[in-house]
Amino acid sequence: MSVQTFFRNESRLNESAEGAAARPLKPRAWRDPKRYLWLLAAAVPGLVAASWLLVKVTGVGLFWWSGPFLAFVVIPVLDHAIGPNRGNPPDEVLARLESDRFYRCATYLYLPNQYGSVLLACWIWAGGGWVTMTFVDKLGLMTTVGLIGGLAINAAHDLGHTREVHERRLSKVALAQTCYGHFFVEHNRGHHVRVATVEDPASARFGEILYAFLPRSVTGGLRSAWTLEAARLARDGKSRWTLRNDVLNAWLISVVLFAVLAVWFRPVVLPWLIGQAIIGIGLLETVNYVEHYGLRRQKLPSGRYERVRPSHSWNSDTVIANVCLFHLQRHSDHHANPLRRYQALRHVEESPQLPSGYSAMIALAMIPPLWRRVMDPRVVAFYGGDVRLTALKPGR
Repeated sequence: MSVQTFFRNESRLNESAEGAAARPLKPRAWRDPKRYLWLLAAAVPGLVAASWLLVKVTGVGLFWWSGPFLAFVVIPVLDHAIGPNRGNPPDEVLARLESDRFYRCATYLYLPNQYGSVLLACWIWAGGGWVTMTFVDKLGLMTTVGLIGGLAINAAHDLGHTREVHERRLSKVALAQTCYGHFFVEHNRGHHVRVATVEDPASARFGEILYAFLPRSVTGGLRSAWTLEAARLARDGKSRWTLRNDVLNAWLISVVLFAVLAVWFRPVVLPWLIGQAIIGIGLLETVNYVEHYGLRRQKLPSGRYERVRPSHSWNSDTVIANVCLFHLQRHSDHHANPLRRYQALRHVEESPQLPSGYSAMIALAMIPPLWRRVMDPRVVAFYGGDVRLTALKPGR
């Protein structure tokens, strides 16, 4: 049986469990076809070690670029070959699925692997590893580490959406590599409240190209996080200049991390660490761009926005990208149920569907004319041809 056939069969079984034409499955008969695939996400930081070993054995420097090759070539090809999987777990198994500690371990495992890859990369940048590197080689390693850091933000995203104190702390640790600790505040208390509105810097407007969105989202998210945290502390009668400020203490973790690495491996590693952080941030914000491009919540007669619905996020059910991103591509259900664990997120028919997975769409977003040719007609069609309902720039 091929991989594609396996997932299609599982999808049919899952759909039948939800009350489709086939006879419903008993809760205990259902099994997660992606259960052990989730470990692939935790294994991604191993790319640094794999690249180093391949370069050492073959002498071919192109292996330092394994990160972008995997992200933008291998994953889109596999997603296309396997096809989508829209199967959902039955309602009866959701509680059992969410309480299964195996899925927590998959996200926990990412962090030691993440920082193991950072330490190995710093050792190599500093002249270790018994290999000779050109500037281009170091740039390739920086890009690979940066993509790992970007995926770490996604792991932090999942850990931050929980009431567990230790997981929220782990979220800040995962964000330290990219110096993006304020995401912990802004995403949970800013973006989820304002998504798909004019006030949300992380929701891309209709017709807005990626390179205009990036500075607006980065600076807007930073301002929003600081404002939200300052307001929270003010309500408690505390100054914003305190280590209880979740923006400041998250940034402090990054400062300590970079300082320790610079002392341990010498300051020569700092430019590469800064570069990989920029790449990780760029990956996160490009994903933000893809997730809500052109979609808008409408204002009610009361002046308030309508409630967040599945129609306010783009979705994709490609298998490999969803596994590597802890089901982030099922974004509509995530916004509707932000505390729902990633393994229990569901495909929602009402949500608009991307033509491919995030890996391919990120690459497409980097070429604005192609992006607009593909996505603008989809946005307009989703709103029945009425462009006024799309996320137009204020004043248009």
